[in-house]
Amino acid sequence: MNNAAPPQLTFRAVVLAIVLAVVLSAANAYLGLFAGLTVATAIPAAVVSMGVLRLLGGGTILENNIVQTGASAGSSIAAGVIFTIPALILMGYWPDFKYWWVLGIAGLGGLLGVLFSVPLRRSMIVEDPLPFPEGKAAAEVLKAGENPGPGLKILGLSAAIGGVVKLAAANGLKVIPDSWAVAGYFANNKVIGYLGTGLSPALLGVGYIVGLNVGIVVLSGAILSWHIAIPLYHGLFLGSDPQLAAGIAGAPAADAAFAIWSSKIRFLGVGAMLVGGVWTLFSLRKSLLAGIKSGFAAARKSAGAVPLAETERDLPMKWMLVALVLFVLPLLALYQAIVGQWLVSVPMTIIMIVAGFLFVSVSGYLAGLVGSSNNPVSGITIATILFASVVLLMLLGDDGKVQVGGAPLGAVAAIMIGAVVCCAAAVGGDNLQDLKTGYLVGATPWKQQLMLGIGAFSCALIMAPVLNLLQEAYGIGSKTLPAPQANLMASVAKGLFGGDLPWTMIIIGGGIGAVVIAIDGWLKKTGKRFRVPVLAAAIGIYLPLELMVPIFLGGLLAHLVARFHKVRADDEEGLDRVHRPGVLFSAGLITGEALMGIAIALPIVITQNPDVLALPLSLGAAAQWVGLAVLFLVGWLLYRVGRKGEQASPAKG
Repeated sequence: MNNAAPPQLTFRAVVLAIVLAVVLSAANAYLGLFAGLTVATAIPAAVVSMGVLRLLGGGTILENNIVQTGASAGSSIAAGVIFTIPALILMGYWPDFKYWWVLGIAGLGGLLGVLFSVPLRRSMIVEDPLPFPEGKAAAEVLKAGENPGPGLKILGLSAAIGGVVKLAAANGLKVIPDSWAVAGYFANNKVIGYLGTGLSPALLGVGYIVGLNVGIVVLSGAILSWHIAIPLYHGLFLGSDPQLAAGIAGAPAADAAFAIWSSKIRFLGVGAMLVGGVWTLFSLRKSLLAGIKSGFAAARKSAGAVPLAETERDLPMKWMLVALVLFVLPLLALYQAIVGQWLVSVPMTIIMIVAGFLFVSVSGYLAGLVGSSNNPVSGITIATILFASVVLLMLLGDDGKVQVGGAPLGAVAAIMIGAVVCCAAAVGGDNLQDLKTGYLVGATPWKQQLMLGIGAFSCALIMAPVLNLLQEAYGIGSKTLPAPQANLMASVAKGLFGGDLPWTMIIIGGGIGAVVIAIDGWLKKTGKRFRVPVLAAAIGIYLPLELMVPIFLGGLLAHLVARFHKVRADDEEGLDRVHRPGVLFSAGLITGEALMGIAIALPIVITQNPDVLALPLSLGAAAQWVGLAVLFLVGWLLYRVGRKGEQASPAKG
């Protein structure tokens, strides 16, 4: 009788995983620079894998799991890179993205994330298991993989829709704009009123995936900025800022609102994010210590005389420690190349290795609680950059304020050093989500961990070319690609090394963050299902209103689909089942729009003409309304597809 385990780490699975990882990392890089958010890619990768391997003669559930494991690295590496490294462009330190630097930062960070996640797997997944909602959902998709055809059709259709709408928009054929907005002055021109929404199908998809709760919170943050803070500042405090007042004198209401938001109000979000990042670390301190102790205890057990079963074997801990020691050398070389002082680079290397493990633990714990798409990596990133800046401020002293390429040396070092840890944290959280899927389908952990490293490094290889293409075509920090997190990182790092920051706004924002934390604590204490995550609120405050509206609408559609199927909000398994078609449709919208954005960049860069694809057709003032109609049509299709979700079992109680 043949008891051999089904094949897992096959050549075709590895190749397919690398291809999907590269494509999805490029798509997530575009999405993150555009909307400040990235989404988990495990489920669409699993569906594509099942379809492709079926065409190649059929694949086992464990082969498909290996593919989605490697492919999901695309979202995590993209997040770690685009939240930090573009700050070097925004600060004027780099004119473009340096290939070997980006590869070194992303590659080292990604592989460190894999190493750090190994001792955490047993504590977070086996002994004291966290929910890991997207890991469970991906496992269910893999288990139901006998007929991937309908899922592939949904993905293909929605990707085509997202791509076509993007092609028709302002950077392509220029038939419809990127947003719809109306604005005006009220109360004797003292108050600005602004109402708008982005017309991006991808943002609808993001909202459907993150859900109504997060959608309400981010929209509430945007309302606080645009409907309360901006009118208040314009009506009551503009006179105290003569430079800004002169700059917006006679400007249309929409332009004035954006100017006030850009120079003042968005820094409320900076303060809220800083408080939220610190609070996240503090609130998880006991759970993290317990998880770390459990992980190392499990490693000692696995080194004993009794061999572990195949489904319990991680990469050997002794080899992980050897690899970690070996990784210290290139990391030290990287840090020395940045700061040029051994008395700074040596302690920074040691400190950031320890901090890296801590931040990977935080990321994994949060992914386990709320899922990778809701994992506040941006908050972890802020905490990392802030921590790196404070340490460098102490080690460098006044040397940190020396201008290098138009930016303070300390700020540049904080971004580069923090970026390695940020990539590790992003990869670590996503890795543990994938390892949860593997645990549920009976995969071998060490094979997944090896595939995770391959996928992460493959994505690191292409990040610089993709970012350079987007930089040359659209401009990092432009309206098309505002790069909100990277702008934030640049502001924080420069501000701590003598830059000019509106500290009053940041302090007020910190107070707002504290109030949000208190409200969320009260909701948790009273057993309410609705929560107010502080980092989601801070993102809403920090980003333009027009990005938050479609995210809210997507979350509302997900809620309406659940109501149609009569699934309660606390029935996680039921929600996973009924939302699966809608999640696939949403993933297709995101991927199609992002890949089309990259494709549009190619002719723009080649011809050096941003209007190379523009049609000689103009809809004039009607273009905004046509774009709005297109958005609602896509939303209606998303709702219709969502209603076809598998009927959940009746909710208990």
